[in-house]
Amino acid sequence: MPVAVYILGLAVFALGTSEFMLSGLLPPIADDMNVSIPRAGLLISAFAIGMVVGAPLLAVATLRLPRRTTLITLITVFGLGQVAGALAPTYEILFASRVVSAFACAGFWAVGAAVAIAMVPVNQRARAMAVMIGGLSIANVLGVPAGAFLGDNFGWRSAFWAVGAASAIALVGVLTLIPRIPLPAEKPRLKQELAIYRNRQVWLSIAITALAAGGVFCAFSYLSPLLTDVAGLDKGWVPTVLGLFGAGALLGTAIGGRIADAHLFGVLLSGIAASTVFLVVLALFSGTAAVAITLSFLLGVSAFYTAPALNARMFNVAGAAPTLAGATTTAAFNLGNTGGPWLGGTVIDLDFGYASTAWAGAAMTAVAIGAVAVSLRLHRRTPSRVVTSASAASAEAGAGAAPGHSPAATSLQRP
Repeated sequence: MPVAVYILGLAVFALGTSEFMLSGLLPPIADDMNVSIPRAGLLISAFAIGMVVGAPLLAVATLRLPRRTTLITLITVFGLGQVAGALAPTYEILFASRVVSAFACAGFWAVGAAVAIAMVPVNQRARAMAVMIGGLSIANVLGVPAGAFLGDNFGWRSAFWAVGAASAIALVGVLTLIPRIPLPAEKPRLKQELAIYRNRQVWLSIAITALAAGGVFCAFSYLSPLLTDVAGLDKGWVPTVLGLFGAGALLGTAIGGRIADAHLFGVLLSGIAASTVFLVVLALFSGTAAVAITLSFLLGVSAFYTAPALNARMFNVAGAAPTLAGATTTAAFNLGNTGGPWLGGTVIDLDFGYASTAWAGAAMTAVAIGAVAVSLRLHRRTPSRVVTSASAASAEAGAGAAPGHSPAATSLQRP
């Protein structure tokens, strides 16, 4: 495996840490910026909105640009976004820095995945993608808790400086170790690819992904104040519990990736149902510290257990659009990451308390289960188009993998 692929994984570590670290930083940001915690939670939504818009837009816009130059530009913009966040004197500037960083993050995912695949033989593509996705998983295990630790001990701005430093290291690696990648031979046929959005199964897949992700992150985004104000834990516990969520995410991805090929709808139904149950139990027993800690780990497992199947399903129904299939999945995940924190902030503003975010999240995942049932019924009537390994690999090369995108999704042989 070329060292350059690991450099891309390091960059993804910085991207993922920035995306998710605010879950452990909301209270100090709210205090410093003199805003409510729900309004601070909108910073999470701001990043997700940038990813929703940026993923498909930059996946298409950068296809004809030099890959190495594009990566350099995007990681530079991302790093500068972290610096702007660290220096932000007002909430509005911090909000804008999150949107800009998210655009750069979405573009780097799209281009970086294509570069990783181009640098390795065909039989090592999945391994190359696993290295990049590993950067995201490690961000949840180490980066997010580290950000919470820095915020607790040195102020929330120190976490942004740390991600900026990681981005600078990644930039040096891209400058010195990423080779020049030939431009694509021809432009994608966008008119043909846009036709996938006339397929109702594509929209069902988008809805399922957004609702499943949004339900979990509705509660996860406010996990820090829930742990301290409801469960009664000392704030020093927050990094550890966030790390447990990340460890659960690693375990869930490994399990889901192994069985999603053979039991795609089974994984979707069981995983989203498990998230629903965990969220209901969290809502009922969030005042018990041991329960809140345990459920943080289990939610990590259930949320990421479904990620390979969610990605695979999109490639099944939208595989005719290699440029947009992966980008659409990225947008769908982040649509959930936008709506979930917003809904959680809304119920908190209505004085229902932090535990109510788990009830709201459970409502979202329950709707997702219904959408999966509808999709399964339609599939049984008219089996969805199945994507071969070759076409899925082509999709990765054209659009890039999404956060949470599993290599298993690129080798699906049957729904």
